[in-house]
Amino acid sequence: MSYFRKLYTYDLPHRAKLVYIYLYDRCDKNKKAWPSVKTIGKDLSISENTVRRAIKDLEKAKLIRKEYAYRNNGSCTSNRYYLL
Repeated sequence: MSYFRKLYTYDLPHRAKLVYIYLYDRCDKNKKAWPSVKTIGKDLSISENTVRRAIKDLEKAKLIRKEYAYRNNGSCTSNRYYLL
């Protein structure tokens, strides 16, 4: 059975499915990926705003969890995405 079969049953916009597949392709053995929104948008030829909306769609559907990564000075460096 295809890993994505469950994904296809969700009532999600195509942008969310596309970003999920992208994150799956970029994740490590712990199902963690950390590409920037800018990188995702560039690689998929979609806008950064579209990527952000897709991430929100995926979080709402509980398919991913977003975690912020911080520097020692407390500023946010990037996001980490965990596929659930």
